[in-house]
Amino acid sequence: MTTRWSLTFDCHDAEAMARFWTVALGYQDSPPPEGWVTWEAWLEHFGVPEEEWGDGASLQDPHGVLPKISFLKVPEPKTAKNRLHIDLQVSGGRHLDADKRTERIEEFAALLVEAGGSVAYRSMQDDHLDHITMADPEGNEFCVV
Repeated sequence: MTTRWSLTFDCHDAEAMARFWTVALGYQDSPPPEGWVTWEAWLEHFGVPEEEWGDGASLQDPHGVLPKISFLKVPEPKTAKNRLHIDLQVSGGRHLDADKRTERIEEFAALLVEAGGSVAYRSMQDDHLDHITMADPEGNEFCVV
């Protein structure tokens, strides 16, 4: 039996992180929990102070297949390299022509830079681009492969 799971990012600005990862993953905002019309109604019911309503965000795969992603505001900043990272697999695979893979990786990386990400470095293999290591708006590393 498998266990349901999701990913949660500790962050400073949950709403900004959710906007970035919506672009990166093609996800959408998660709807409020079952039985609630809005997130605000749910938060109010559970006594969450209004000034904390932006301290979290949740995204989901629009097809309901892939894991949910959550963002939770925490007071401390990121201080070290990730021990776990996401690979955004956009190239089509290493069996394809290297120039085509490079084009797909570079185009997607450019889209993510426009969305607030940054390029850390490009990794080459046999004189061709293998992947780009990037960072989201709060410095969490991920790869575009």
